[in-house]
Amino acid sequence: MRSVRCTIPAVMLLVVMVLSGCGGTPATNTSTQPVASETTTTVTPADYSNPARWLSADTTGTKKVDVFYVYPTAYSRTSTSQPVFCAVDDPQMMKGAQVSFQQQATAFAPLSNIYAPYYRQVDAMYQLAQPVAQQNANIQQVPLVDVTAAFEYYLQHYNKGRPFILVGHSQGSAVLKFLLSDYMKSHPDVYKRMIAAYVVGQSITPQYLAQNPHLKFATGPGDTRVILSWNTEAPVVNGTNPVIQAGGIAINPITWTTGEATATAASNLGSIQLDPKTSLPALDKNGQIERVMNLADARVDKAKGVVICSTVDPAQYQSHFPQGVYHLQDYPFYYFDVRANAARRIQTYFAGNKGN
Repeated sequence: MRSVRCTIPAVMLLVVMVLSGCGGTPATNTSTQPVASETTTTVTPADYSNPARWLSADTTGTKKVDVFYVYPTAYSRTSTSQPVFCAVDDPQMMKGAQVSFQQQATAFAPLSNIYAPYYRQVDAMYQLAQPVAQQNANIQQVPLVDVTAAFEYYLQHYNKGRPFILVGHSQGSAVLKFLLSDYMKSHPDVYKRMIAAYVVGQSITPQYLAQNPHLKFATGPGDTRVILSWNTEAPVVNGTNPVIQAGGIAINPITWTTGEATATAASNLGSIQLDPKTSLPALDKNGQIERVMNLADARVDKAKGVVICSTVDPAQYQSHFPQGVYHLQDYPFYYFDVRANAARRIQTYFAGNKGN
């Protein structure tokens, strides 16, 4: 597998990882139904037969499970003269995608062959300024076109019939929501091979599930063909969290249940810390991603539709988000729990308990 590492200033990463397609705040619009753009245009997808269009493509496929990873927002205009949708080879976007890959997708690396396409993204700040209907239309207009084409190319040329896990964050999860609602509905044979979908940094609402009865949210640590989602916050947020939606369903990323009992930091299998200069995971003396113990607890707050982490100092995790919004830590806080959970769901799948 082609692995990637790069150096990108932490300040830039905080900007480019702003959520796109987030669904807005309840005060703006609570609709969860995808809305088509008022202007119908034909968008030609990127050419995924070109190896340069893949951030990661394991051509050996030696493991029995694949991960198809869609990275978060990595494009932010520095001027309004720049396009709303970036080019698929935009240098800033590609660098941000590579950093996100190291923070998130590597959690699945010991378990799977990883496939991650570069795709054209909508500008972060432009997207957040739109009502939810337009945000959904923006995702459908270009990002979904690219990711769907990449997914089909992956199925035809790389997958070889293996079961797979979908993994996303932020704008990537916004795209995965449409892939789940539309593509999986019309391709049930493909959907049967989906072990799970980690749709993190996006709100999955009861309305979305009602509109898509072929989908279901996870209820335990080992069920398969399910969606898992969470958005992480401190007990107190100094402002409005722009990346959550009213009524969202969250799963505890330590216990993998939806109840409101607190999972202690001591029960967390390990977090990772990000280098403040590069935003890459810190490494131990052996060059492996360092496991940080006893850092983050987790409690589902059903009223807010988020996961509450109470054991870290919000001042140490400042970003462009209001203090107490841990959007950039959704995976890092629970990195080794995610890895162990994916392993368990894979084991369940191969044990024959598909869909239980």
